[in-house]
Amino acid sequence: MIPPMKTLRALLLLLASALPLAAAPWDSGPLRVHPGGQYFQQADGQPFFWLGDTAWLLPQKLNREEVKTYFENRRAKGFNVVQLCVVQFLNDKNIYGRPALVGENIAKLNVTPGADPADPAQYDYWDHFDYIVATAAANGIYVAVAPVWSHMVRRTPLSAAQVGPYIEQVAKRYQSRPNVIWLNGGSGRGHENADVWQVIGETLARLNPQQLVSYHPFGRTVTSEWFKDAAWLDFHLFTSGHRRYDQDTEGRKYGEDNWRYVLEARAADPKRPVLDAEPAYENTPQGLHKPEEPYWTGDDSRRYAYWSVFAGAAGHTFGENSVRQVYIARETKPASGAKGFIMDRLETDGARAMPHLKRLVLSRPFFERVADASLVAGNAGEKYERVLVTRGQSYLFAYTCTGRDFTLKLGALTGQKLNVAWFNPRTGEVVAAAPIANSGTAAFNPPGDPAPGNDWVLVLDDAARNFPAPGSL
Repeated sequence: MIPPMKTLRALLLLLASALPLAAAPWDSGPLRVHPGGQYFQQADGQPFFWLGDTAWLLPQKLNREEVKTYFENRRAKGFNVVQLCVVQFLNDKNIYGRPALVGENIAKLNVTPGADPADPAQYDYWDHFDYIVATAAANGIYVAVAPVWSHMVRRTPLSAAQVGPYIEQVAKRYQSRPNVIWLNGGSGRGHENADVWQVIGETLARLNPQQLVSYHPFGRTVTSEWFKDAAWLDFHLFTSGHRRYDQDTEGRKYGEDNWRYVLEARAADPKRPVLDAEPAYENTPQGLHKPEEPYWTGDDSRRYAYWSVFAGAAGHTFGENSVRQVYIARETKPASGAKGFIMDRLETDGARAMPHLKRLVLSRPFFERVADASLVAGNAGEKYERVLVTRGQSYLFAYTCTGRDFTLKLGALTGQKLNVAWFNPRTGEVVAAAPIANSGTAAFNPPGDPAPGNDWVLVLDDAARNFPAPGSL
């Protein structure tokens, strides 16, 4: 059952008191799209950079102590969104053996009237999900929740008429929670079961107008392909997927160039923010289901993140193989060759590096930042040699994932003199260099020798602006 507001407030206060927190991003009001249509902002006008983590099956697999540990860990690293799935299959149960639905009927939530959600002997599936949402809130984290997963719709199959009542119940249950964002679809192709996705999207937007709604699409697709005119869609998502360049032989064939999806979605009207909601997961085989292949590493996670953000994305979602599937000890076999249990995989190279990107972009004027490939003098590079440039009026970031030399055209920024620094995406450290004149062209040589994983961000600043060190908030 839905806990009484008094009980809910007590639960939130208990969680919050256990871990002191600065002002939550929703304290001033609902999260919204900036008027420019590219980024998110808080209700007080402050920028919101989406730094997401992926733990799809957390509601089904973790107990309350583990839920608390997980959110505290992600909060400490600077993550502010976690992607979850409410119900993946009709027979879903949580770690306590409580089913989500009555008799696997999508229209009947298995709630327990009169149960005390604070008593483990009494709470049901939905009490536990309430706890997850509340624990995320106590840590200043949004939960981006998929109410259903696409294969549940496709394989059962479920009609729009069957799904509608379920969505209404779930939407109403969480319409007062300020830290909820909705992800329609659940790895779905928007042109398949289109009437179902339309009903879900319209229902969520109608019942929860203060909560953002998007659609989580199938691998190597982008929502602007199907929903660029959908009134219920607040922002675009794409999943760049888990294939190498030579493995991506269908459709767009972008391969690892996730930045191309950003450009595609940004070209659609009306203008909406866009995010990579599922890049190649760290510690996952290249190709996803082929454990005999090499595994994606933290180097790849950084590359996907900086490429998409510097191409114009409003943030980025990270994923690690064991964490995204919530692989736990009681399971006999992991998916996609995962090599460790979730609670042992919270400290990985990729997870530790992601917050440096968030701090970097927030350390400069946020809403004026645009992608500007025109500033690369000569060839911007193909595949891993690609240099991505993003800039504001008086600053510029240029990313190389191999540390190769490159040349930029100057003069687009304000100021006669530019301060120069190298920002290390692996550590967040800054290496200062000599200032240069803001005219002509200039060649830049990143620290170290060119090599995979020797990634760097060049930072150019109008010297007269006296910006703080890159990454300083």
